[in-house]
Amino acid sequence: MQLRNLTIPGGAAFAPMAGLSDAACRRLMADHGAAWTVSEMASAKAITFGDRKSLALLRDPDPHGLYAVQLFGNEPELLGQAIGILREKGVRFDLLDLNMGCPAPKITGGGAGSKLMLDPPLCGAMVRAARAALGEEVPLTVKMRIGWDEDHLTGPEVARQCEAGGADLLVVHGRTREQMYVPPVHWDQVAAVKQAVGIPVFANGDITSPERAVEAVRETGCDGVMIGRGALGDPWLFERVNAALAGQTPPLLPTLPQRMAALRRQIYEMCEEKGEWAAMPQARSQAMHYMKGLRGAAALRRACAMLSRFEDVDTLIDAVYRCNE
Repeated sequence: MQLRNLTIPGGAAFAPMAGLSDAACRRLMADHGAAWTVSEMASAKAITFGDRKSLALLRDPDPHGLYAVQLFGNEPELLGQAIGILREKGVRFDLLDLNMGCPAPKITGGGAGSKLMLDPPLCGAMVRAARAALGEEVPLTVKMRIGWDEDHLTGPEVARQCEAGGADLLVVHGRTREQMYVPPVHWDQVAAVKQAVGIPVFANGDITSPERAVEAVRETGCDGVMIGRGALGDPWLFERVNAALAGQTPPLLPTLPQRMAALRRQIYEMCEEKGEWAAMPQARSQAMHYMKGLRGAAALRRACAMLSRFEDVDTLIDAVYRCNE
């Protein structure tokens, strides 16, 4: 797939997740076949106010594969200014993504995230402002939902506005904001978005296996999928999904030593970049995902919750091997 100046490899991208998709996590996913990865979201307004933490969320000194930064907001002028600041500050990115799907009250309460689904013309204005600030070379993507609630399934209208404004690709989470993350995922509504536009569309929501990815593409007609929580603790999911979407035999599941090596590498990189004090609380939730399917998983997850220093990771891995001999 070609998006402006970029050739996109594979059909599965890694979703942005606040507090989870940091640089160490993104690199791991890219190394296992993610078509592109996306930063944690940052506020366009905060960037224009000079907020260093927001800029830090977007910086990656060594991105692996194609890398997108994600901004949220509801003021087109400030969005354009924020993109200009990113360039002035030397923040490197291959794609820029606009968040129109976050359901968190602290985001929607300010009129951003999935609250934008209630105002399709504003969605179009946001995209136009981003495109004007980016120029013609950098691909622009939008992550959205199918609507606000059952009475406001505005996905197709928002999609048309985004396409007209200069978006190159849409990622559609198959739930309304009202649903938050509660099942089911409405593939029929994602299909309606796909049918409304001529640009590529990726399906998103509860894609946790190659079979689920193939089903999503088949039922929606989409051009690929975006995977979030399903890949945490299992970056090899991208290799299996890419193979399945290409009609190939998926590779074998990773061995236990491969899983533990990935866990250790990820937490080591987190500590290197953030410092042990900041990284280890975040590492606890990452480690828990690696315990999926293991014998003694409940006790091992409790051990994950006690991680406080990097050396504790090796103690945890020793416990994993003892439980799974």
